[in-house]
Amino acid sequence: MKVLLVLCALFALSEGFTRIPLQRGKKLRQLLREKGLLEDFLKQHHYDTSTKYAHSFASQGVSEPLINSLDAEYFGTIYIGTPPQEFSVVFDTGSSNLWVPSVTCQSEACQNHQRFDPSKSSTYHSTETSISIQYGIGSMDGVVGSDTVLVSSLIDTNQQLALSTSEPGPFFTYTKFDGILGLGYPDLAVGGLIPVFDNMMTENVVQQHLFSVYLSQEQNGSVVIFGGIDESYFTGPIHWIPVSYQRYWQIPMDSIIVNGKVIACESGCQTIVDTGTSLVTGPSPDINNIRKVIGATPGQYGQYNVNCNDISSLPDIIFIINGIQFPLPPSAYTEQFGPGDCTSSFQVTNNYLWILGDIFIREYYSIFDRENNRVGLAKSV
Repeated sequence: MKVLLVLCALFALSEGFTRIPLQRGKKLRQLLREKGLLEDFLKQHHYDTSTKYAHSFASQGVSEPLINSLDAEYFGTIYIGTPPQEFSVVFDTGSSNLWVPSVTCQSEACQNHQRFDPSKSSTYHSTETSISIQYGIGSMDGVVGSDTVLVSSLIDTNQQLALSTSEPGPFFTYTKFDGILGLGYPDLAVGGLIPVFDNMMTENVVQQHLFSVYLSQEQNGSVVIFGGIDESYFTGPIHWIPVSYQRYWQIPMDSIIVNGKVIACESGCQTIVDTGTSLVTGPSPDINNIRKVIGATPGQYGQYNVNCNDISSLPDIIFIINGIQFPLPPSAYTEQFGPGDCTSSFQVTNNYLWILGDIFIREYYSIFDRENNRVGLAKSV
């Protein structure tokens, strides 16, 4: 299993973010009302599952707003069941399962979040099958079922999902989201469950078999768009890179250069574009080379510090992907937590895969094209 958003959120927790009280983002119901979508639908507390209804919203792509929590996690809101029960989830391209806490879960993590009550949904079906999902840090054990899932204005019927009955350890206790909605390929799904986007494609509720992501550093303004591409979020051409292995959104990377010199991924490597990880991660020798070039030194909690006064003069880290240069400026790969307290956003992973997480995606509008099995990258505005 991948190093999901766990690496990044652990980083957030280690920096003292656990002291910040949990805050829920603006409710999706309010956001949809502001957009004039689904007002009558939600008031009636029932689903219109006709294809015609779903297509009326999908023709130009359907946007789901995301809340940015401390640049460490981005989450939006979905509804499960009939009548709908509301949950905040990370839309994660680095995993493929949908899960939320169950009302039967007594773990502290579940008690701190919204929990799904199957007995209150007339459309829920239990399979009585157990499931266990292990992330880099944190895990969940639960049961498999199916129900209707509402994502923005898209109605996903008979969607397979997991309900956690146990979330051991402290990690999920402190996250601001309730669960995870995986947007990776089916091969990555634990238990062979059908991912949400695959079900959307099968049910023809998205006109195009792709989705795109724009991440902002502001609390609001980020978005995932199902079935469409919004040109207002990027400038210049879209560069398309073929997916090299259909599990993660994995693509080949040529090299990483600084000032014209290759400093990492010297003979080519593989990377994944992952909305569920906040940092950029890679093998230890390569990450250490990058840290050396930017003058990062060991600090607390396994982080590497940089001199805040030097940030403006640090070089771009340039990722060469499919022959195209994708520069990451120092403003993107460093973070300041207080006066004189700045850290590097490059971390070591034990996996051979590089991970281009949120710090990269904030710079490049990302398109995940299942129809053609490719990733599109364009410079974000």
